[in-house]
Amino acid sequence: MIVYSSSHFLATSASTFLILREFPPPDIEELWRNFLSRIDSPSQYDAPEYFLEPHWAGKRPFVILAFHQSEVVGVATGVHVHGSTDCGLLSRPQIRIDPAADPLIASSTLAEGLLQEAGKDKLITVFAWNWIPLIGFEQRGFVRRETEGDVVLDLTLGADALYKQFHENRKRNIRAALKHGIEVTEASTPEDLNAHWKVYSRWRQTDRKEIRHNLSFAEIEQVHHLRHNHRHFLARLNGEVIAATGLRFQPGGLVEYANNCSLDEFINLRPNDLLIWRTIEWACQQGFTKYSLGGAHSFLRKAGGTVVPICRYRLDRTFLHRNDLKENFRSYAGLILARLPKSWGRDCANADRQEITHQ
Repeated sequence: MIVYSSSHFLATSASTFLILREFPPPDIEELWRNFLSRIDSPSQYDAPEYFLEPHWAGKRPFVILAFHQSEVVGVATGVHVHGSTDCGLLSRPQIRIDPAADPLIASSTLAEGLLQEAGKDKLITVFAWNWIPLIGFEQRGFVRRETEGDVVLDLTLGADALYKQFHENRKRNIRAALKHGIEVTEASTPEDLNAHWKVYSRWRQTDRKEIRHNLSFAEIEQVHHLRHNHRHFLARLNGEVIAATGLRFQPGGLVEYANNCSLDEFINLRPNDLLIWRTIEWACQQGFTKYSLGGAHSFLRKAGGTVVPICRYRLDRTFLHRNDLKENFRSYAGLILARLPKSWGRDCANADRQEITHQ
């Protein structure tokens, strides 16, 4: 279904937006891809292939295209989840603006389209790289908050230069993985797919960390076949797959570290360190410009690069802005706790744990 924002769509003297809920027709696709060719490091979720992903079942995926003088000047992709409208995640922006366009006009047009798409949803959230100005969103009441962001690697430096940026612990772990005989290959066959699924299924049962997603074999299989925008790499020990890493990308643009799974009994052999290095090598060979690692925790920071902040723009339309109030209270409580003596902080933490235990 394609929804036009006005009967004057593509008028040469006005800005307007287009709401898409399925893969676009050829004329719109061409305009959209022309836009992608003008922006720096577009991601896979900025592109028409967004609609080919299997993960949006039941989430009503949509795309907002902002037009000015018959050209696409902005794009935002998103879903509807439990009464909220979300464009991206804390680790994954899904909005871009043409750097040559007027940022106020482009962001205002996207904001108007998003408000129409959101309808009566009470919470609307947009995540953007901190260098993308969303002035139009702030003018419409969206509250901007800068978050830590993601580690981003500049692939134009080349693999050798990037390796030199690695933390010594990362280099040592890569050498250890190689010494133990671990090999990394790209998944390509049905047997590779089945081996990946077995590792993922066992990883889902680990007690080592909280795992929030639960993909089906059908979803993993569908992604496995979307090779224009996805690749999976497998770490093997004596022929047995013990870990896997998935990449998501837009050809010629941004590579994203999409997912990883590994078997607990082989963690000490450091397959994940070798996997991340091999994916960097592959991305450099393929001519990509940037690599987002999808977070900034310690394991990812050991790859060097730069931590690029991500900004959240949120419009809370609940009664008394309940979401904003809860978040502000947590932030205020955190500031108070940080100023207390350390012994007080430990007592408060113990009290919190006891309360959680009894819930």
